[in-house]
Amino acid sequence: MDTAPDRRREALARAAALFDDGTLKARLGALVEIPSTAQEPGFEAHLTRYLEQGIQPWLEGMGFTCAIHPNPQEGFGPIMIATRIEDASRPTILLYGHGDTVRGLDEQWSEGLAPWRLTEREGRWYGRGTADNKGQHLINLLALEAVLAARAGRLGFNVKLVLEMAEERGSAGLREFVAAHAKELTADALIASDGPRVAPAVPTIATGTRGIFRFDLALKLRAGGVHSGHWGGLTTDPAVVLAHAIGSMVDRNGKILVRDLLPRNGVPAEVKGVLDGCEVEAGGDAATIDANWGEPGLTAAEKIYGWNSLIVLAMVSGRPENPVNAVAPDARAALHIRYTVDTDPHSFETAIRRHLDAQGFPEVRIENAGVGMRASRTPPNHPWVRWAAESMERSLGKRVQIIPNSSGGLPGDVFVDHLDVPLVWVPHSYGGCQQHGPDEHLLPGPAREGLIAFAGMWFDLGEMPGTSPAN
Repeated sequence: MDTAPDRRREALARAAALFDDGTLKARLGALVEIPSTAQEPGFEAHLTRYLEQGIQPWLEGMGFTCAIHPNPQEGFGPIMIATRIEDASRPTILLYGHGDTVRGLDEQWSEGLAPWRLTEREGRWYGRGTADNKGQHLINLLALEAVLAARAGRLGFNVKLVLEMAEERGSAGLREFVAAHAKELTADALIASDGPRVAPAVPTIATGTRGIFRFDLALKLRAGGVHSGHWGGLTTDPAVVLAHAIGSMVDRNGKILVRDLLPRNGVPAEVKGVLDGCEVEAGGDAATIDANWGEPGLTAAEKIYGWNSLIVLAMVSGRPENPVNAVAPDARAALHIRYTVDTDPHSFETAIRRHLDAQGFPEVRIENAGVGMRASRTPPNHPWVRWAAESMERSLGKRVQIIPNSSGGLPGDVFVDHLDVPLVWVPHSYGGCQQHGPDEHLLPGPAREGLIAFAGMWFDLGEMPGTSPAN
């Protein structure tokens, strides 16, 4: 007799087969070959091509109705809505992904590797977008195929997909788009994938993301440079002043000294609880986790998932590529703060200005300050989060680590604000994947697990008695 457990096992087996027979790798290779960078001029047509040629025909073959819309903000990539409605009384899940990537950085990739070609080397799949985010939303959609096959063409629930092409430019236009299409996008929960696991071998659920607050510090003292021999030691060097200004904000070991930029009441108890025992492992050789860097007294997991960080993105004074013997006329640094929902980013600029003035740097200007991406968080003990964790553990036979928010930024706040959906982010990548740099790659092991985990969740949704796991 054909039973639900039998069909579930079949769905998981079909998902695993899509990896084992090379289907995932082949489809990902085809998507990587579309140079859909949103950060370089001249590639705009490929943003639309990714949706029209790479995604739409496939989705329509699975019974989705697709519509590609222009971005509400001129000059940014289009946004696709795809829907597959079987029964309005059944649960409806919102999927999200982005097909745009950062710039290719072609000349910086290791010999034999290229951004717009999938290359397997030493157990890694290299190519731009393999981890961020082509591979991740591809995995989730392939898992739908497996469940459709196991259920003879039915899912037992409804799916809506938002696929944007401007995430790497701050998801420009997405907020306005979702607000305008809120009725069309109504759903019970968002279940999607982006970002890294806490460790390569640890399945992870993030219930939100940290936000980004950007600002520049600038100091201009004169119209041009002056002779370093005649003026050195006599006239103020803006680079020295700016370096000390930044040093007054964050110490030698990365502790933020402007305490008004931090969660006012420390790491919340709920966050501490869910991170208890969470081990963060970067994996790969992208960077090291330095035990003495950052806020003293916090674990690595609390630092990255429950605290704020201040990062210097770039600093310049003079012409480093062709220096002259002169005291530079100005200096500039670009910084940002990765912050959690436990702080108000709208207070940051005032706090920075107050600090700089108090520390004797009134001449250092704050420019271009503002929120680049807002923070978001669904309570880690939310019924949808618990349901997803239980489903994944059943499918994978291993513990799932829940974190209160991913370390990076994603537009989860848009869906919370306009659709009031809980957030269940299930990342398929890892911290050492080198996204946003040369040699970006996806690890096959987590990718295969992701296929199986999502096939299990999609199957279990079809067995759900109502529109909420609490029912």
